[in-house]
Amino acid sequence: MQALVSVLDLLLLVMLSGFYPTMTVSPKEGWQVYSSAQDADGRCICTVVAPEQNLCSRDAKSRQLRQLLEKVQNMSQSIEVLNLRTQRDFQYVLKMENQMKGLKAKFRQIEDDRKTLLTKHFQDLKEKMDELQPLIPVLEQYKTDAKLITQFKEEIRNLSAVLTGIQEEIGAYDFEDLHRRVLSLETRLRNCMTKLTCGKLMKITGPITIKTSGTRFGAWMTDPLASERNNRVWYMDSYTNNKVVREYKSIRDFVSGAESRTYSLPFRWAGTSHVVYNGSLYYNKYQSNIIIKYSFDTGRILAQRSVEYAGFHNVYPYTWGGFSDIDLMADEMGLWAVYATNQNAGNIVISQLNADTLEVLKSWNTGYPKRSAGESFMICGTLYVTNSHLTGAKVYYSYSTKTSTYEYIDIPFHNQYFHISMLDYNARDRALYAWNNGHQVLFNVTLFHIIKTEDDA
Repeated sequence: MQALVSVLDLLLLVMLSGFYPTMTVSPKEGWQVYSSAQDADGRCICTVVAPEQNLCSRDAKSRQLRQLLEKVQNMSQSIEVLNLRTQRDFQYVLKMENQMKGLKAKFRQIEDDRKTLLTKHFQDLKEKMDELQPLIPVLEQYKTDAKLITQFKEEIRNLSAVLTGIQEEIGAYDFEDLHRRVLSLETRLRNCMTKLTCGKLMKITGPITIKTSGTRFGAWMTDPLASERNNRVWYMDSYTNNKVVREYKSIRDFVSGAESRTYSLPFRWAGTSHVVYNGSLYYNKYQSNIIIKYSFDTGRILAQRSVEYAGFHNVYPYTWGGFSDIDLMADEMGLWAVYATNQNAGNIVISQLNADTLEVLKSWNTGYPKRSAGESFMICGTLYVTNSHLTGAKVYYSYSTKTSTYEYIDIPFHNQYFHISMLDYNARDRALYAWNNGHQVLFNVTLFHIIKTEDDA
């Protein structure tokens, strides 16, 4: 009986450990396609999530499975030994049970004729019967346990078969083979990534506070065209009456305040809508609609040009003011200027610029009032406009320069410090840089990508 209890405990432990025939594989183990559809042109639109690269974990699970299978096989052998002994004892139990039943019948007969027997003999026989009487329910339980062992034998046989099948399936791939398969998938994924066109903004998460410094208004940025090793940060405090740009070699130096260099610009800037692009700073010259291109390498102005009809000096600023009339920005498509004109009734105008000469290559007139916009930024040739710079702000409007169409959208984001005076997209980092009431913060963006087909190429 003690051996049976031990077997039951071991089997229960196996079940509670999650290795029963109904075990499932975690979703993290495989590639996932969250959605699949077609756009108006018939191109495939999909979202794919790669599995976590944890081959060692997979290999460990394979070892655990082999160990479990060995335990089950050992347990099966133990049950087989117990079953043989139980079957032998069971035959003895049946024989003993028949003898007791016969003795009980004989005792009834003797009890009926007890008057003819001596009282002493009758009493001895009755005492022996009383001693044997409690054994009857024990024997009944023993028979039940014997049946239970037979059932356990069948369960172990089924479980062993399932585990063997799983082991064969997993064991078909050793570690090296799995590693080669993952490398192949990674190569295919990189090739797929090269075919990704620009994405559509779906979600904004964060912010992550990088540093708290400066006044209520300002700008900070990195160069989206810089190499992976070049992580310089530029910092421009205030929206006017300043010409000093501070440079840091990395985000870490920026956080610690370890400046690597300072630049004194030839002209003061207006607003906070500056951008660093391919090693040069582009900014709006104070009290004018002139754009300046300043080289950090040479410390000289490389180009300057006025933006025709663009309002300036708080004629068409964002809702927070601060001479934010002309907003310079960069994305995957190049350099842009966002502003408003009297000719477009104070509504936003988007102009793509030549990064070398600052010449306007093409312009788009939108119907969104510049003074009603909290901030704006470009992603993949689409302008996204927020409805406020205060608490409760959200991305409310978008305009695609590719299709010359607009739509009203609703993408919330957390304005943690209640007043945003700079919000710009960085294509290299896939993040929004923001100046939030004297805090330098980052927002992560989620883009929806369309995979190019061979016909598109």
